[in-house]
Amino acid sequence: MAKNIPLQAHASMFAAEVFWGLMAPIGKDAMTHGIDGLQMVSFRVLGGAILFWITSLFVKKETVPMKDKFLFALAGILGLVCNQCLYTIGLSITSPVNSSICTTSMPIFAMLLSFIILKEPITLKKALGVFIGCCGAIILILTSMAAINSKVGDIRGDIMCLGAQLSFALYLSLFNSLIKKYSVFTVNKWMFLWATLLIWPFTSSHIIDIEWTTVPSSTWWEAGYVVIFGTYVSYILTMIGQHTLRPTVVSIYNYVQPIVSVTVSIITGIAVFTWEQGIAVILVFSGVWLVIKSKSKRDIREAQIHDIP
Repeated sequence: MAKNIPLQAHASMFAAEVFWGLMAPIGKDAMTHGIDGLQMVSFRVLGGAILFWITSLFVKKETVPMKDKFLFALAGILGLVCNQCLYTIGLSITSPVNSSICTTSMPIFAMLLSFIILKEPITLKKALGVFIGCCGAIILILTSMAAINSKVGDIRGDIMCLGAQLSFALYLSLFNSLIKKYSVFTVNKWMFLWATLLIWPFTSSHIIDIEWTTVPSSTWWEAGYVVIFGTYVSYILTMIGQHTLRPTVVSIYNYVQPIVSVTVSIITGIAVFTWEQGIAVILVFSGVWLVIKSKSKRDIREAQIHDIP
């Protein structure tokens, strides 16, 4: 039975990335047929809060002191409010192709923040990876600046999607110990609750303005997919993968997301793929690969202790 654990972890990570990859074109379609970015992110945080709180009733209960509950509020601002608002609204403006490419930049931001906050040394390989990845991002933004429609991209949306990755990387750097202290259900039920309390007072009037009778049923199915599979199920599957697999292996699965998103977006006609975007993809992927493959002294030491190849 133990031999099946790595396979289960790999399958969970792959499925999570596929769900996230599909979320870009599906969410984009929903936000062009009846609802906008603010409304989508409002549904997403509220739906996530409801689902994780219901699930928490059926798993082992963890006691969370008041101090940590307020820390979850701060974590929620970076990990959910800023991250999801920037990504979802950015997706509503730019193409699902560009938004999915931007999501792979997170390891680069995480490395830079580790250097600034955790004083993690930057190796030559990491520095080269950051440079190559930044070149890819610049090409992507320049392509969006020259685009004549959102099927190619929009610089405003691209920058917001990159900002979402920066926000999430900052969340991981500042609240890493808090995240590891509790289960994924405890972490997410409090973070999604705080995110809902922080977002809905500003968006509730916007939700009321929805012309509910004119929104097609397909839009609600798509919004449901974003909430259930693009948020709740994906978070749980990622937890299963991260529990067993090394961080470097988990990071490599990030490449699945843009492949799925680009393929589906082109097939459905939601977006187009240009040769400039192809170059950007190669550069960003190469940069992230170098950052992931460049191990810190601590990683090497832990690998030797646990005999990890």
